[in-house]
Amino acid sequence: MPLSFRSESHGNIAFGFFNIESDMLLLEKLFFFADDFCRWISKMAKEDDKGSKRFQHQVYYIADPNDIGDLMGAIHGVRFKGFIGSVYTLFPFPDDEQAFKQNPEGYQTQKVVTSQIEGISKNKEILIEFFKDGKVHIGPYVFDIKVFHELIRYVWQGGYPRWKDEVRPQYVIGMKDAIKKSCNTFFKGVFPSRQI
Repeated sequence: MPLSFRSESHGNIAFGFFNIESDMLLLEKLFFFADDFCRWISKMAKEDDKGSKRFQHQVYYIADPNDIGDLMGAIHGVRFKGFIGSVYTLFPFPDDEQAFKQNPEGYQTQKVVTSQIEGISKNKEILIEFFKDGKVHIGPYVFDIKVFHELIRYVWQGGYPRWKDEVRPQYVIGMKDAIKKSCNTFFKGVFPSRQI
């Protein structure tokens, strides 16, 4: 489930997984798959920390909140509108709340989830930029380094409700390995030593 994170540019905004059978993430009105996010972070972690860095990536953008849908309505099975509603029609909230765990094989649903978002979204190029002053830009959203680290840890943990059986996809493990090996001071402290 997406959580609220504090941005420097737009106040509190939503970030996270929105369906346990999909590895797609939302960042307010931007949508992208978690394996892409992890590749972006891994690539950034391999860069040096001299000067600002910018990376260009493609995401899905849905401008109209009605086209995004109603997450809580879809979870409770009462309102299946917009993109989120169509995903929950395909992958309903589990009857047993104990089964509410992020599926580490959710990447296998990417093709069907893509088919649902393509008709109501636009492809958008965004820049991910990080600066020596500790600010990170993801498209229009600006985060301080502490909150950016929280976004990374959210994906590592499988968000809320966490990865099923604490099993993580390989791309998430690869992201953490890249961060652990990074000499870039920007990534220092993402994972406290007791978590490594």
